[in-house]
Amino acid sequence: MSGSVEVVVLPDGRMDRKNAARYLGLQPKTLAIYASRGTGPRYVKRGRVFYFQVDLDAWIQAGRAISTTQTAANSRAAGT
Repeated sequence: MSGSVEVVVLPDGRMDRKNAARYLGLQPKTLAIYASRGTGPRYVKRGRVFYFQVDLDAWIQAGRAISTTQTAANSRAAGT
C-alpha cells in the first residue's frame, strides 16, 4: 500500500467536498457537518461547496497538538 490518495484539484486550486474529504481522510458527510457547525476548514459556496488546498492544509496545521490533553482542550474550545 502506497499511502497516497488521489484527489482532483481544479486549475485554480479548488476541490469539491468529495475530493477535499478524501484529501483530509474524512467522509464527505463529516466535512459537511463540520461546515454546518463552523468547525471545519474554510470553504466557498458558488452553487456547490469548494475548498482550497491551502485552507485544508491550514485547518490541519491548526489542529496539531503536543499531547492528548491539549487535543481535548482544543476540541472543547472548537465545540467539536
